[in-house]
Amino acid sequence: MDSCFRYSFSRAGLKSITTDLGDGTIIHCWAPKFRRETKPNLLLLHGFGANAMWQWNEFIAPLIRFFNVYVPDLIFFGNSYTTRPERSESFQARCMMRLMDSFGVQKVNVVGISYGGFVSYSMAVQFPERLEKLVLCCAGVCLEEKDMADGMFVVKNVDEAASILLPQTPAKLKELLRLTFVKPARILPTCIIDDFIDVMCTEYKQEKEELIKEILKDRSLANLPKIDKV
Repeated sequence: MDSCFRYSFSRAGLKSITTDLGDGTIIHCWAPKFRRETKPNLLLLHGFGANAMWQWNEFIAPLIRFFNVYVPDLIFFGNSYTTRPERSESFQARCMMRLMDSFGVQKVNVVGISYGGFVSYSMAVQFPERLEKLVLCCAGVCLEEKDMADGMFVVKNVDEAASILLPQTPAKLKELLRLTFVKPARILPTCIIDDFIDVMCTEYKQEKEELIKEILKDRSLANLPKIDKV
């Protein structure tokens, strides 16, 4: 699947770039082969169960007609990683803005889905002058730490959530798909299931579990900063 996605991204006009932020953090991103100053810039941030290619492949072709599109792997997804101890979405947000700096992008529109929405929201909080518009998709930024214990989710604790978000078996992956999609695929080829688990859920498993825990840590709606970019 990865080879198919790489071909699709390249054919759409994007190139694979790996950027060293200089502090032990490496960010991989698909960026325009030729940036046009007449077009607005668009940053697409993927969710927890995906990386840049798996999340956004089908959207690239229509969007690239109107935007300079940037599609990074968030840290510990795809080919992005850090040796630093930070696991918060605010750290991810700062790294994404430093990535934009490396491309010479001053103003950017951001679309974030799921976990990418948390990172996008943090970008809007920290860099309001840099974001033009923000689109949040399926991102529970109003989530509170107590919500899980109060029974608002199908899981009872963070460890149970991690076992679904980072499936290690076909059964757990099918459970994730059932909870994610209104109409999940009834039949999935074994090769796709195995490929997904191998690519998405095996590498950096501990670090991703730490990302999940950091989202909920001391999270309170009363302390959520307000933004005006949505």
